[in-house]
Amino acid sequence: MNEALFWAVIATFVVSLVSFIGVVTLAFKEKLLNRIVILLVGFSAGALIGGAFLHLIPEAFEKGTSEVIFLYVILGFVAFYILEKILHWRHCHKSKCEVHTFTYLNLIGDSVHNFLDGLVIAASFVVDFKIGVVTTLAVVAHEIPQEFGDFGVLIYGGFGKSKALFYNFLTGLTAVIGAVVGFFLSSIIEESIVYLLPLTAGGFIYIAASDLMPELRKEADIKKSLPPFLLFLAGIVFMWFAKFLLE
Repeated sequence: MNEALFWAVIATFVVSLVSFIGVVTLAFKEKLLNRIVILLVGFSAGALIGGAFLHLIPEAFEKGTSEVIFLYVILGFVAFYILEKILHWRHCHKSKCEVHTFTYLNLIGDSVHNFLDGLVIAASFVVDFKIGVVTTLAVVAHEIPQEFGDFGVLIYGGFGKSKALFYNFLTGLTAVIGAVVGFFLSSIIEESIVYLLPLTAGGFIYIAASDLMPELRKEADIKKSLPPFLLFLAGIVFMWFAKFLLE
């Protein structure tokens, strides 16, 4: 097996295992769970911002001009907004989410989301092992708080605990499929990496800025808002250290 394909499959399988994080929600009371999840949201936002600005965009600069790169960062930002609206992606970061009748639509949206994650991870490993690891870390950091919410959607949408875990894991496995597809399109992807890296960065920035950071801003009490903000900074520092560890 090609080395890039091997690591892309391993990485996306690890990402898919994050879907089981939802079972942890059953062990916590609602108040404690909300406090834990908001800390994860803060770390996730920082990791995504750090991944975009410290890794993906600098790597893109080695292959293209600033005009092209920043244009595609903007396009990535806009594309994720449009996809979110079309697919009704759900990024709920609370222990209880709104009960609605679109539970299966949520699963479809998550499947497409994870498939795209797989494509991005595969493309990153094709370019460079270090970039692949960084991209995987950023995806995992985002998936953890999201999976808390997704599991809650399925439970409150009428799924039993076992069924919710099973379907959540199935949607996670679409990342592996995305990685395989991405690898076999690697020749096209490699030629397009100068566009894919900033597109991915734009998507990371969109998720952090429009989805995660607003959750942190909801807390008006300065003392209560400080720990999530410190975790946000920790996420950035984590990606900064990863830059040097992977050199």
